[in-house]
Amino acid sequence: MKSSLVSSKNLIRLQSAISRSFLQHSSKPISQTPFFIPIIPTNTINLYNQRYQNLQFQIRSNSTSIMSSSAFKPEQARLPPALPLSSPPLTKFKIGICQLAVTPDKEWNIQHAREAIEEAAQKGAHLVVLPEIWNSPYSNDGFPVYAEDIDAGHDASPSTAMLSEVSSRLKITVVGGSIPERCGDKLYNTCCVFGTDGKLKAKHRKIHLFDIDIPGKITFMESKTLTAGETPTIVDTDVGRIGVGICYDIRFQELAMIYASRGVHLLCYPGAFNMTTGPLHWELLQRARAVDNQFGEVLATTEHDEDIIIAEIDYSILEQRRANLPLAMQRRGDLYQLVDIRRVSAH
Repeated sequence: MKSSLVSSKNLIRLQSAISRSFLQHSSKPISQTPFFIPIIPTNTINLYNQRYQNLQFQIRSNSTSIMSSSAFKPEQARLPPALPLSSPPLTKFKIGICQLAVTPDKEWNIQHAREAIEEAAQKGAHLVVLPEIWNSPYSNDGFPVYAEDIDAGHDASPSTAMLSEVSSRLKITVVGGSIPERCGDKLYNTCCVFGTDGKLKAKHRKIHLFDIDIPGKITFMESKTLTAGETPTIVDTDVGRIGVGICYDIRFQELAMIYASRGVHLLCYPGAFNMTTGPLHWELLQRARAVDNQFGEVLATTEHDEDIIIAEIDYSILEQRRANLPLAMQRRGDLYQLVDIRRVSAH
């Protein structure tokens, strides 16, 4: 299925990277793809104020002033208030997004993923992203068989051992897609992020489980075998602060909004979409989450076969874009509020 935006392997001028692929959830997936959206920096208060000095107190012909935007309490639209965004470690870098075929042979899957990461790094990628459930067939029967004890590491988790080794050797950041994780008597769909030193920097457990029943088309219940994660995941890396979600997490805009309010530079959603809802929703949801945070163009896309996308991320013009459309100063904190329960509880 070809993209309506750009043919496979072509790039459009843009500061975001999105891979597009549609995958049937089954024990023999065609391919699996990660997906990535940049979040535009929020530390533009000075630019906002400069523009709003001319907007807040415009004088009508009858000398009546327009209500100041401060009366709408935009700073209260996020509880706690949104965090300022720090300068990212890199202004510009390349990302590699790996779309992989998966087989029942776990050792082959691990080696195949290693080779894809190496190829992306050879092409200049500082950040490499793998797809959802790349070491295992995507099935409830397969999850318990292929699950690994990530915390134990080494022989108990050969998939993450590979990610650790390759990220350290190549000096790159790896968002390791996701694998089935065993923790005690529970199974999770888990994404691991490794830094350039090979150390595990963060672990995200899929928060929203994919439970769907469309008669005659698709029935899949992740909750039959998997346990939902309980924590949004934000990690500081050598390419900036990243908020992590997994596939179905992308349908819930509140998670992306919380990540934005916590000052992330990027959103990464490793995914393995099905062929029923995928053609209608996969790209739409990616762009929707981007538009939620003032972005929505496509930098790179591909079809549903194996591929490695290399694209350049440039933070330098993002501040200007958000300054041109200062939504953060236009929110109506007097009418609505996004509550970050974890941050509120921590205070």
